[in-house]
Amino acid sequence: MDLTLKIWRQDNRKAKGRFEIYTLKNISPDSSFLEMLDVLNEQLVSGGQEPVVFDHDCREGICGTCSLYINGRAHGPDDDITTCQLHMRKFRDGDTIVIEPWRAGGFPVIKDLMVDRTAFDQILQAGGFISVNTGSARDGNGILIPKHKADEAMDAAACIGCGACVATCKNSSAMLFVAGKVSHLALLPQGRPEAVRRAKAMVAKMDELGFGACTNTGACEVECPKGVSIEHIARLNREFLLANLKS
Repeated sequence: MDLTLKIWRQDNRKAKGRFEIYTLKNISPDSSFLEMLDVLNEQLVSGGQEPVVFDHDCREGICGTCSLYINGRAHGPDDDITTCQLHMRKFRDGDTIVIEPWRAGGFPVIKDLMVDRTAFDQILQAGGFISVNTGSARDGNGILIPKHKADEAMDAAACIGCGACVATCKNSSAMLFVAGKVSHLALLPQGRPEAVRRAKAMVAKMDELGFGACTNTGACEVECPKGVSIEHIARLNREFLLANLKS
């Protein structure tokens, strides 16, 4: 495959960014999107040019760090995947591919295609945990939980914190991320003692960090690589309202 890449380049978060055009030839349709970027960087380094900075780690769709906006879509033109799971067979020979970083106030650009997503860590630190000292691991059947509740909690906990929901939302809202983290704890008895403080603290931190409000368009659910449902946002809203009533 021969491709034209239109890639966002930005030296740092304060610098003015710009698109730069690159061409690649003989890219295998079976290669992954990140492997294609590796080929580009080898070409740039060989030519004495600065390689394109992008974030990645596991390359197995688990860590969520491969945060790229490709042809106007978070993680590119496929469903239920991260960028590292995207393959070049989803494109056609001769295509022009536009590659950008996540664009959100809460995710400032570090360099080129890499953004600072530590805002998610700060939201988790505000309340996405339980502080009970459990000691050694409990027996799996030690706390009886109805299966439908356990399944729903696992669905919410599937969120990998990639930020696709923020990048896709027209308001750059982090509600789906926060909802997943609040919801999976709210559904389990271990999470109930701190439920009031958790919902208020995480929502407050999300607002403080500059993420927008949710207007229920559902775009976040569509682009979530793990299929986290916006039903969890409804539960977050209930938890938040209940927390305010109790306090």
